[in-house]
Amino acid sequence: MGRNLFILAATLLLFSLISCGVAYTNIAQQPGSPGDVSLWRTMGLGLFVVSLIIALAAVLSSLFEQAERRAEQTRRDRRRQ
Repeated sequence: MGRNLFILAATLLLFSLISCGVAYTNIAQQPGSPGDVSLWRTMGLGLFVVSLIIALAAVLSSLFEQAERRAEQTRRDRRRQ
């Protein structure tokens, strides 16, 4: 599950960078483009924060999975002795 969360965090980070890139170019100021500059910046910042939270959840998930594997291996070693 940790790997899927890392992929999701990377995808949201990419969308965040694209949103911020659109905000700082003239694309958002062209006629017919969606929203205004502040909307693109806010969306980019929001996606970035969500990406960081999901990345933290992925790291914690990976750490707990590793701890469970090591605990299980320790139990097996104790049973063999």
